[in-house]
Amino acid sequence: MEYVIQADQLTKKFGSFTAVNAISFSVKKGEIFGFLGANGAGKTTAMRMLTGLSQPTAGQASVAGYDVRTQPEQIKRHIGYMSQKFSLYEDLTVGENIWFFGNIYGLSRSVIKSKTEQLLQELQIGSVKKQLVASLPLGWKQRLAFALASFHNPEIVFLDEPTGGVDPITRREFWEMIYAAADRGTTIFVTTHYMDEAEYCDRVSIMVDGNIAALDTPSGLKDSFEARSMDEVFVKLARG
Repeated sequence: MEYVIQADQLTKKFGSFTAVNAISFSVKKGEIFGFLGANGAGKTTAMRMLTGLSQPTAGQASVAGYDVRTQPEQIKRHIGYMSQKFSLYEDLTVGENIWFFGNIYGLSRSVIKSKTEQLLQELQIGSVKKQLVASLPLGWKQRLAFALASFHNPEIVFLDEPTGGVDPITRREFWEMIYAAADRGTTIFVTTHYMDEAEYCDRVSIMVDGNIAALDTPSGLKDSFEARSMDEVFVKLARG
């Protein structure tokens, strides 16, 4: 079994406040791993440590074989990341954003050109290539942001609340993109506070007050908590 993310007692404190409290887990290659919890549960803080954006206070973790403490720059070269807030440049056109991120990832001009045409065709947004990103509907922006997070074929893509604020149809379309990436062997690590999205994941970790309160497959969690839905599982966990 190949694990591409491993965390052992990973902890983050801000003064006397413990945002992430000694969490331990592993993520398999090609897995869609859901990191769920209410707002403020510690999901984003944990993700920032795993992506090399924040140093742990204690514990250790490796991502794509690299240590989060000593090799954060190597981690960044092997992952894709889509932040909670829209992560593209709204004052650039769609095509300019694609070109910019292709260069950031170190892709050649010929590769960027061929991948651009492929991306525009897959997303069916070729007609808006020259439009400013700011003019696009939110759902289109989110799909484009995910496509660019995967543009350089990273081993792992981290998605922080990727479907916040979009309509149910767009959420479904977004998850179809996630499935397609996982089918290609990309590991997906996704945070969300939408409990129904847990059903789309291979395994789910639920954070409560900085701790991993439960970790299993969606069906395993529902069986363990004698629940009919992931919402019910979360309610029972929150009540203790």
